[in-house]
Amino acid sequence: MVDHKEKEKAKKIFDTLSKIYPAIRPALDYSSPFQLLISTILSAQCTDARVNIVTKVLFKKYKKPKDYLDVASAELEKDIFSTGFYRQKAKSIRNCCAQLIERHNGKVPADFKALTELSGVGRKTASVVAGNAFGIPAIAVDTHVKRLSNLLGFIKSNNPEEIEKRLKELLPETYWINSSHWLATHGREVCFARNPQCHKCVLAKICPSFNLNSKKMERKYE
Repeated sequence: MVDHKEKEKAKKIFDTLSKIYPAIRPALDYSSPFQLLISTILSAQCTDARVNIVTKVLFKKYKKPKDYLDVASAELEKDIFSTGFYRQKAKSIRNCCAQLIERHNGKVPADFKALTELSGVGRKTASVVAGNAFGIPAIAVDTHVKRLSNLLGFIKSNNPEEIEKRLKELLPETYWINSSHWLATHGREVCFARNPQCHKCVLAKICPSFNLNSKKMERKYE
């Protein structure tokens, strides 16, 4: 159970972050739900910055699901090589595109359950696409969200589904989509994993990890 004080504290934290990062947006570059889906699959074990470099060229060559099926696997693997795990990602993308054509007339479904049934799409990817492409309330738990959720005292767990559930209990539904972006942005710009800038963090006064051996805690939940 979540008590009123816990919800108030969580809301205060995210209200503060919303003022610091008012023009929040996904770190991945995309212009359609399909591009966001492909980008998010590629972002596994890869930085968003690297994915954006790759997709800037990739999306000019591959514009629809069928395009990914019309080339040899080796060619697609070469095109996404620098994102890492390129063989598995190429396989997931090709299978996903085939499923989009077979099940959804080549369109990305605006439904969370249907998204999770696509190859290479787990809860995180489905949450990213559902929330940012279709405005469906969802919380995507990436490395930054996991780490900061622990440091800020929302939960003590490395399980993404438990973290997602906890944040949904703490926050109003209208906060869900942006909550991931606020935490991820703060993690990239201030609360670094190996050297958190606690001295200039706007959350220092209400963060339970401030002055409590934060570096040790960062490594624990990294």
